[in-house]
Amino acid sequence: MAGGIASDPNVQYNGKITGFVISSCIIAALGGAIFGYDIGVSGGVTSMDPFLRKFYPDVYTKMKEDTKISNYCKFDSRVLLGIGVGFANQAIPMYLVEIAPSKYRGAFNNGFHFSLSFGILLASVVNYGTQKIKGDWGWRVSIAVTALPALVITLGSFFLPETPNSLIQNNDDQKAKLVLQRIRGTPNVEKELNDLLEANSTSKTTEHPLNLLLFRKKYRPQLVMAIAIPLFQQSTGINVVGSYAPLLFRTIGFGESASLLSSVVIGVVQIAADAFAIVTVDKFGRRSLFFWGGVVMLVPFLVVGSILLAKLGDHGSLSEGYSYIVLVLLCVYSAGFSFSWGPLGWLVPSEIFQLEIRSVAQGVTVALGFVFTFVLAQTLLSLLCRFKAGIFFFFFAGWILFMTGFVHLLLPETKNVPLEKIGLLWKEHWFWSRIIGENGKQNSDYPGLALELIWIRGEF
Repeated sequence: MAGGIASDPNVQYNGKITGFVISSCIIAALGGAIFGYDIGVSGGVTSMDPFLRKFYPDVYTKMKEDTKISNYCKFDSRVLLGIGVGFANQAIPMYLVEIAPSKYRGAFNNGFHFSLSFGILLASVVNYGTQKIKGDWGWRVSIAVTALPALVITLGSFFLPETPNSLIQNNDDQKAKLVLQRIRGTPNVEKELNDLLEANSTSKTTEHPLNLLLFRKKYRPQLVMAIAIPLFQQSTGINVVGSYAPLLFRTIGFGESASLLSSVVIGVVQIAADAFAIVTVDKFGRRSLFFWGGVVMLVPFLVVGSILLAKLGDHGSLSEGYSYIVLVLLCVYSAGFSFSWGPLGWLVPSEIFQLEIRSVAQGVTVALGFVFTFVLAQTLLSLLCRFKAGIFFFFFAGWILFMTGFVHLLLPETKNVPLEKIGLLWKEHWFWSRIIGENGKQNSDYPGLALELIWIRGEF
């Protein structure tokens, strides 16, 4: 197999979880807080009356004075929207999977989304606390606090080691060995180092990795996943309860304070669900969390869509009882997202690409994620205005159902498989083995491969 993949995908390297690798992963994962705070602060300040009066007086007028306009169209502006873009989003997930022990790779990588959710919660708390500051300074303070997580990750980056993979690619094999010994807490790292060296030797001779990803059948599964995963992550409808939760709660009748407080509640639920994902992802596996996350997201969206369709209408507001039912259901939905498509949308792409295409494939994944985010951000509220509850909830419920089936059928389980050996999983997959040209047969270079993969399949 290209990349120097050994025959046993279940081999485990020597080493343990060290304080050094924990501290390095925590500092790196904090980069997610920058992205999360940008997401949270955007939705918060756009629900504050002073911010709307200053920058979007037409929207403010629609909300306060126009009794004829539909509830679903009060926030219909293509300029009002925006989601912060974190430049670290490509590097951090890759860094985490390369430095973490393979047995706990999922837990360490999920720290990125935990940090992202913390950033959203921090923004929600700040927005709620600053909304009543006199002199219309609340939204200014909320935006200014964005600098804090950026400062933390900037200072922390000076203490981060390079990954062994990165050092080998820069022809510093000896330093790579020393770093590997330090992060694994043992001098006996020859097995892992040899696999890294062999994989890198193939990577160094690879030219035009983007062309390989796009046009070589061998990498067709990775190309499909590089497109599908960021598309599906955005198609869960998370922006409804992420960036636009305060606007949504204003739409259904919550006041300014109640809308912002509701976002805080949802943020706390997301943090708890992220912690659950960290603890369970390497035990239950990626596919299991994807499946149950899909179920937990699907049911609340169907119920909320039905409530809004039947009880809200174009004018008026929901009763207090129905409003709290909607809040509880969106909390349930948020929990489902935060232990499945939230963290796994970052974890899975960062671990399924062979080294020779890893950088470019991760770049494609992140870039497409932002493209899909941009398209959705620019159309979401306009679609809400024209299609009402159906587009917000029934439309996304359909996507959730489709993507849950897609993952169940087409994504192999990667838990506990060393990073340099994940390429073997595609060769023995019931569908992808035909696409990449193996015709469902095991590679003659690796006798017994099918038997060695039975254990992994048994974990499905």
